[in-house]
Amino acid sequence: MKQRIIRAFAGTFILISLLLAIKLNNLNWLWVTAFVGANLLQSSITKWCLLEVILGKLGVKD
Repeated sequence: MKQRIIRAFAGTFILISLLLAIKLNNLNWLWVTAFVGANLLQSSITKWCLLEVILGKLGVKD
């Protein structure tokens, strides 16, 4: 369940930041997209994700 929430969270943030960049005509929102992508890459390399730790403390099962 944690992995589904993490993927949904990342996907939602990416889509929202892209929509804000287009709608507000401000490319600075793309930095959010880059940040989420960098975190996804980092977690795939290190096998550590802060959101996974937070979800575990909130009692979300694997």
